[in-house]
Amino acid sequence: MSKMVVAGQIERKIHFIRGTKVMLDKDLAELYGVPTKRLNEQVKRNPKRFPNDFMFQLTMEEVRVPRSQFATLKKGKNIKYLPYAFTEQGVAMLSSVLNSDRVIEVNLQIMRVFVKLREWMMSHKDLARKIEELERKYDAQFRGVFEAIRRLMKEEEKPKAPIGFHPHR
Repeated sequence: MSKMVVAGQIERKIHFIRGTKVMLDKDLAELYGVPTKRLNEQVKRNPKRFPNDFMFQLTMEEVRVPRSQFATLKKGKNIKYLPYAFTEQGVAMLSSVLNSDRVIEVNLQIMRVFVKLREWMMSHKDLARKIEELERKYDAQFRGVFEAIRRLMKEEEKPKAPIGFHPHR
C-alpha cells in the first residue's frame, strides 16, 4: 500500500451515533482510496450484505447537529446525499464488495482499532466495578476520593477537541 494508514487516523474517524460505534462512508472511502460514490454503489448492489445492524443512513438532524464533525460544507452549499454509517460488522463486509489489496489492508487495520477500543472500554468497566467494590468495603471517609476518580473517568470518556489551529474554510 502506497500510503500507510495509522491507527490514530482511524480512531478519529470512529463516531458514536445511535449508541453504536460507526464509521461514515466518506471517511471509509478516503481510507480505501476510492470515491464515496463508488463505495455506496457497491453497497447498493449488495443489499443483502448490509442489513440495518451493519449500516444505516444518517438523518438530516444527525448531520446538522454535529455538522462540523461529519459533513462540513462550504458556505451556501447543501447536503446532496445523506451519509451512510457503517458499524464494525458493516466495515468488515465492505472488504467483500470492494475487492482491492488496499481495502483489505485498511480493513484489517480498522478491525484492530475496533478491537482495541472494545478492550479499552472493557478495562474501563472493570475499573469502575473495582472502585464500587472498594467503596462498599471502606467507610464514608473515602467516598470523596471515589467520587473524584469517577469524575475523572467520565471526563476521559468525553471526545477531545482536536489540538491546533483549524481555520474555517
